[in-house]
Amino acid sequence: MAKLVFGMNQSLDGYVDHMMFAPRPTLFRHFIEETQGQAGSVYGRQMYEVMRYWDDEHPEWDAAEQAFAAAWRKQPKWVVSRTLNSVGPNAALVEGDLASSIRKLKAERDGEIEVAGPSLAHSLTELGLIDEYRIYLHPVVLGHGKPYFAGPRPPLRLITNDRIDEDVIRLVYVPA
Repeated sequence: MAKLVFGMNQSLDGYVDHMMFAPRPTLFRHFIEETQGQAGSVYGRQMYEVMRYWDDEHPEWDAAEQAFAAAWRKQPKWVVSRTLNSVGPNAALVEGDLASSIRKLKAERDGEIEVAGPSLAHSLTELGLIDEYRIYLHPVVLGHGKPYFAGPRPPLRLITNDRIDEDVIRLVYVPA
């Protein structure tokens, strides 16, 4: 059975915004390795549209960006959306009841499936379907934006923490 994991970069004041701070090379390599090892990703519409950037070739990319794009393109993706009629390569729309669809997905797969986006993570948290939360804490204060937790923080238990980069700590929590 697969494990659903919600992990994102977060500012010290609890916001996620990939445009305000980006991972340095060490953390980016970590994300490449994570993506290569995942059984797939579940996206909400907004995060999926942001990540579609990696579907296109960009000649200015360095080797790390090319490696991430290759890993992202290779993995299966499931997109939760009420407005999209179609999705890109190696992706499928999640149709019908969200809880049933995600439970079936977890039952049919092994490994880790990434949950991408705080809004979708909020819905899946309310359904009790997220198995692990990974916060990549950056020494940045944004003061506004989209919070990591889109609703009340669920009861969590810290299971590990580690330094991923010079300034980034990964906090790993499971539902309490």
